[in-house]
Amino acid sequence: MRPDYAGPERGPEAPFPIKLRGPVIKGFGRGSKELGIPTANIPPEGLSAHPDLTTGIYFGYASLQHPQQDPKPETDTEPGIEIYPCVLSIGYNPFYANKTRSIEIHILHDFSADFYGSSLKLLMLGFIRPEYDYVSKESLIEDIRTDCRVAERSLRRVGWRLEDEKGWEEWLRDFGWAEGLTWKDVEKVEDKVLAKGDQKL
Repeated sequence: MRPDYAGPERGPEAPFPIKLRGPVIKGFGRGSKELGIPTANIPPEGLSAHPDLTTGIYFGYASLQHPQQDPKPETDTEPGIEIYPCVLSIGYNPFYANKTRSIEIHILHDFSADFYGSSLKLLMLGFIRPEYDYVSKESLIEDIRTDCRVAERSLRRVGWRLEDEKGWEEWLRDFGWAEGLTWKDVEKVEDKVLAKGDQKL
């Protein structure tokens, strides 16, 4: 039986919160095509500051700033900055036998299309469970859906909500670092990740 909540009632404990950011780059598309659970991929460089971070499933909040000019009509480009609850995987995804550590973020919101090229900030607040291998795709999907329910329930608690005094929302809405980021910049980052042999991103 899986626990209904993750993390203590009073709120996040060290080493959380952990803050990461980057442009959303293309992945293999397995989250959407094979699992029906779309994920946003960001470059894994930020993990270098957390070499001892356990592989597994985490939860928290993600914010998105969509490109001001979108050359791709199939991309969702709602204006402004939006903040959403999320679950994410940090690890090697044993079911797909990845060779390098990656960050795969599932935002708990129904988007009309993808948001490739958007700038993303990730506020990790807690750990849900370790990374497992699975005997079937169905068991993997079932566990991911349970992770989503655990994250949603956990973030509704007072100690985990976005509140001004915590400074979380202010950080999530600050996209000064992404000012002037272009599609060409995103493609360069993507090429750099691929050149390093990161087979997932």
